[in-house]
Parts: sequence; structure tokens; C-alpha cells
Amino acid sequence: MLDKRARHHKINYIEFAATNLEATKKFFNDVFGWEFTDYGPEYTAYEGRGIDCGFYQSEKVSDSSNGAALPVFYSENLEESERRIIRAGGTIVREIFDFPGGRRFQFREPSGNELGVWSDIS
Repeated sequence: MLDKRARHHKINYIEFAATNLEATKKFFNDVFGWEFTDYGPEYTAYEGRGIDCGFYQSEKVSDSSNGAALPVFYSENLEESERRIIRAGGTIVREIFDFPGGRRFQFREPSGNELGVWSDIS
């Protein structure tokens, strides 16, 4: 745990809308091994895997084409991460592409939120 000075003014939590909390929890558990804690029937959260995060029941989703922020995961094996996402029910919305400093792709999880995965390893 970081001391309070090390946490000051750093992003420490992100909340996402989720149209299907159970499918979203299963997806993130299958792909990234996240374990969730439910806080009532319309909110779930995980912690200890980078920035802590929560999902709340909603019909809206995060989509970068509408100006939403795009959370991006780091991967040591981009192709394997892509396979795991597809196998767990995610949808690739932008295939692997190069950019200065690495490669990445973008996907939607089962509730429809758009996220990315990048790597600096070729």
C-alpha cells in the first residue's frame, strides 16, 4: 500500500458502466484473473491489480468514438492477450496496429465497454 503522499493526486479508482454485471465479471476473471467483491446487486469491484476499478449497472457504456477515456492494459504477449479476450467473449474493434513506441489493439468486453491492450515487445 502506498503511503498517503505517494497516492496524492494520482488516479486511484475508475468506475465503468456495465449492461451485464455477471458477464463482465466472468470476462475479466477469465482474461485477467480478477476476483470481484459485490456491493449490492448493482455494483461490483476488484482491487490489487493496478488501478482499482468498479462496475455499476447501467445501459450506457464507455466508447472512445464518443470521447470517452480509453483505459489501456499492458501485455508482455499481445497476441496471447488478444486470443484470451476473444476466447472469453470479447470483441476486437481495432486489430493490432503499430504506433510510435509499440503495438496495440482495442476491444469491447461483454457489457460493451471499449478498452485497449498495448505492448512495447515485438
